Amino acid sequence: MQASGQTVTHDIVIVGGGLVGASLGCALAPLIERYGWKVAIIEAAPLPAKSLDEAWQPSFDARASAIAEGSAQRFRQLGVWEAMQTEATPIKRIHISERGRLGATRLNADELGVDALGHVIPNAWMGRVLHQRLSTLPLEWHCPAKVESITPTPQGHDLMLSDGSRLHGALTVLADGGRSGLKEQLGIGSRREAYQQTALITHVGVSQPHQGVAYERFTRAGPIALLPLPGQAMELIWTHTTGHEQARLELSDGDFLAQLQAAFGDRVGRFTQVGQRHSYPLALITAEEPVRPGLAVLGNAAHALHPVAGQGFNLALRGVMDLVEALEQGELARRPLGDMTTLQTFERQRAQDRANVIRFSDGLIRLFGMNLPLLPHARAAGLVGLNIVGPLRKGLARRAMGLER
Repeated sequence: MQASGQTVTHDIVIVGGGLVGASLGCALAPLIERYGWKVAIIEAAPLPAKSLDEAWQPSFDARASAIAEGSAQRFRQLGVWEAMQTEATPIKRIHISERGRLGATRLNADELGVDALGHVIPNAWMGRVLHQRLSTLPLEWHCPAKVESITPTPQGHDLMLSDGSRLHGALTVLADGGRSGLKEQLGIGSRREAYQQTALITHVGVSQPHQGVAYERFTRAGPIALLPLPGQAMELIWTHTTGHEQARLELSDGDFLAQLQAAFGDRVGRFTQVGQRHSYPLALITAEEPVRPGLAVLGNAAHALHPVAGQGFNLALRGVMDLVEALEQGELARRPLGDMTTLQTFERQRAQDRANVIRFSDGLIRLFGMNLPLLPHARAAGLVGLNIVGPLRKGLARRAMGLER
């Protein structure tokens, strides 16, 4: 325990021990061993003290994330995929369609010669696996603790924590989801473009086996996504024009399922059960300065995307791996941690990937959100054509799998 008022210096301070911050801690493991880096992680929420050996009993309502095949490969690099995949539901096919139109695009794992296009994993299980790996590393944890203040210095940043600790980081990484106000403390602005849409997220039961198929269904009111979960259950992400979701949050379970059935159709049979319903306003948010001397911003703190293409966490994980690669190259070039040359190299690589994903997901929303004369027919023709033309469909699949930037 550090003495009161004493500042402890670290090579890297990670603010946020959620999925992005924990992934970064795991990815840094070889460099911690190789270079003796001192790393601290600060997490505001208490972490459940559960080992992988304890029984796993996810609730019906446990939030889950779609992990692209490219992200699964990165988790293999981190040595955590073997444990993580025990609770993963593979996505064997992706079905993309528009309500009321005949056009559809189908992406198939077998056609691409892979076991799965991606996987759906409970967030709590991913967190448990990552934190189990972190427990084997020589990291300094401050949990639960919040950063009360962060101050730039010529050699990095000073951080004062709610537990009384004072830390100095040569490189500080903000992976706190962007809700802590630290970006604002530092004067880092964000570009925000509201979609005027709100996502209603819940789990639903279905009457027939989903067979590992994920659905993206575009309707006049907004896209509906269904992701396969264990058994005959699926995660629902139902996009509404902001304000219209409230009525559905207040419906009885039976009335909600009836309205969902009418909006989605019967491709998954009947909807039989619905869990707790949550809503989240949607916007495209990007940090104006993802890097500064001694500072990098990752995950939702750096970018928040529309969930239509399921690319948010996958994009963040690529950022984690790119940052670690850039830090190692900087070390080999004998540049100090937090050096702007290293961070600018990292950001140039991220900028292109980020722009591609934003263009992909934002383009889908805008294309299917328009109702100009003849445009619905063109969209339907495009979906049919995409399903017929193999190379285009495979290109879309590789983007969805996170194998192509």
